[in-house]
Amino acid sequence: MPIIYLSPSTQENNLYVNGGTEEEWMNRLADAMEPYLTAAGIRFSRNTPDMTALSSIRASNAGNYDLHLALHSNAAPEEQYGQARGIVVFYYPSSTEGKRAAQLIANGLKTIYPLPNKVRAESTTSIGEVRRVRAPSVFPELGYHDNPDDAAWVQNNLDAIARNIVLSLTEYFGLPFLEPQSPRPAVVDVSWGYLNIRDKPSTTAAVLARAYDGTRLTILNQWEDWYVVRLDGMVGWANSQFITLL
Repeated sequence: MPIIYLSPSTQENNLYVNGGTEEEWMNRLADAMEPYLTAAGIRFSRNTPDMTALSSIRASNAGNYDLHLALHSNAAPEEQYGQARGIVVFYYPSSTEGKRAAQLIANGLKTIYPLPNKVRAESTTSIGEVRRVRAPSVFPELGYHDNPDDAAWVQNNLDAIARNIVLSLTEYFGLPFLEPQSPRPAVVDVSWGYLNIRDKPSTTAAVLARAYDGTRLTILNQWEDWYVVRLDGMVGWANSQFITLL
């Protein structure tokens, strides 16, 4: 299963004009994303508010992630305070996969941001979480928190933004997008040795683990004849015909 490093802003001094901070609202967005990521079978690790950009980079580089996703909002220069609007999704210029992810996320956000012509993907070499991470990286600046309209858009649309970003991630990873469901207990039911837990919903996908007859697991979601399952903390896909719900 793909795994991302989720890195909401740790900038607690960047104030939203309507109340709260960039750190607070980007962490709320990450909270809203988690059920959608789990529903789609996208694993994630996440920084914490007491970390910094530098420690987030170190944590990301210490793992083997398929994508580094930072969550931020923007601010205009002092002389233009409150006047700018728009979304920029940054990526590193030489990263083909980073560019592809950024373009998918930007195109998705155009469908929900009130000024779609002000949403774009753009390369940069000046942002540490784009330049210094090993994984392909995207760094969305989700509107301007000094602009009342942009700040309110983020604050009032956390679920819609979370859903939209994860929808783009499922397209990036080649996975079906699934709405969150309540977890259900289940048991492996095979008359022969074991059930393969796979990386994607395909009999040709890589095998992550084997679950023997009678093994208990948790069903997180379903797509066609496949379940998204959790087994011993690992998330993967399993053929539903060999699983019995409890």
